[in-house]
Amino acid sequence: MDQSAVSVDVVALRFWTADTAVGFGIAARGHEPFTGRLALPGVLLGRGERLADAAARAVSAKLGVPRAALGPVGQLVTFDEPHRDPRGPTLSIVMWAVTGPHEGPAQWVSFDEPPALPFDHNSIVATARGLLAGLLWKDLPLTRALLGARFPATRAVDLAASLVGARPDAANLNRTLAGIPGLVKTGERLRTRATGRPAAVWAFRDP
Repeated sequence: MDQSAVSVDVVALRFWTADTAVGFGIAARGHEPFTGRLALPGVLLGRGERLADAAARAVSAKLGVPRAALGPVGQLVTFDEPHRDPRGPTLSIVMWAVTGPHEGPAQWVSFDEPPALPFDHNSIVATARGLLAGLLWKDLPLTRALLGARFPATRAVDLAASLVGARPDAANLNRTLAGIPGLVKTGERLRTRATGRPAAVWAFRDP
């Protein structure tokens, strides 16, 4: 019996200091099928290769993200529709990865307005967004990598709104942040908006 190929496709996340929403990275494909079309970064899983290593390879090779700018990586879901790839049956193991500031050729787009992508990448993006929203605040490496070691509450609002698709209730978000292990309110306040009160500052204790 012929075996399906296994690809690792990555939803690479950007939420840098000046960003007000989470973006995911796409780049033009350099070969068939769909040459020139913007797509998620992906590679075929090498023999004996670990998923996190394949994800890092995809983000580096396809998006131009230096390894030094790549943060935590995690697994989300598998897409196994037999006809998802015109080259033949190919499983897609979908990973997330957080990127830090760097210069590179990737395009970073909003979850709210993704362009038309080849294969089943639009379905991957939509599914990944919901799963990432469920991991937010629970998966500490993901949450901390996106927010940074110290952040104003307004940044947590922007992060939640980007992944959930709606602004969180302020009181509920405050309770959620207070319940995260190792996260404390510093007592400082930081003005992040032209109007309104300065935002409370939160910080992760060093592990």
